[in-house]
Amino acid sequence: MQHRHPILTLIALLLVASGCSAAPTPSAPPNTSGSELVVAAAADLTPAFQEIGKRFEEQTGIRVAFNFGSTGQLAQQIERGAPFDLFYAANKSFIEELNAKGMVIPDTMELYAQGRITLWTRPDSPLKPERVADLVDPVYQRIAIANPEHAPYGQAAKEALERAGVWEKVQPRLVFGENVAQTLTLADTGNVDVAIVALSLSIQGNGNWTLIPAELHPDHPLLQMAAVVAGTPREQEARRFIAFVNSPEGHAIMKKYGFILPGEIVSR
Repeated sequence: MQHRHPILTLIALLLVASGCSAAPTPSAPPNTSGSELVVAAAADLTPAFQEIGKRFEEQTGIRVAFNFGSTGQLAQQIERGAPFDLFYAANKSFIEELNAKGMVIPDTMELYAQGRITLWTRPDSPLKPERVADLVDPVYQRIAIANPEHAPYGQAAKEALERAGVWEKVQPRLVFGENVAQTLTLADTGNVDVAIVALSLSIQGNGNWTLIPAELHPDHPLLQMAAVVAGTPREQEARRFIAFVNSPEGHAIMKKYGFILPGEIVSR
């Protein structure tokens, strides 16, 4: 019998509900009914932002709807005119590129966290890799990472595999998730033997995980940035949400989920 724990079941259900288990399409924009603040957010933020969103609504009365997915796909949706009010990216370069195109409000661009990646296996798995280089062992028949074509956590995973000297050897065994949360679900459901995923998703479950040294992905340090989307009719509400995430209360929640806050030093 497969074992599933509550946080991963929640993540999987949230992905289904938000339509982020498949690539977003312009023909299926997020729900923007009423006066909801619509936040496009990287998938690694799923558990943290569900908690933050609830607190924000309780304190401000402003309803929040999240659309979680891969940063690259969400950025493409914004370029195509999807009616998001606010964008929380897993890599600041996507915000900077949107800014160069005049698609975000420049003075709202703000780093809010730095992410980390881990090696993750199911709690009932006999496999417990301690280093990225361990994945060269053929016992790891299927290895999941987020798609590096559009997911920052996948880009960091690919770089870590390359710097560990095993990318070419493991490439035939790789399975790509559309985003980092779906990648974790692939491992949790037993469809792969191991996954490289976000620390923010790893620490809340009871799986086996090992932190990957930050020096293995220096070109993709997962500096995460937010910005208000240009032209939103809910600019003030969006600014209030950014302020809440960066408040002491918001910071406490982000720390709970393993995020490194702006200004902190990454430990190995």
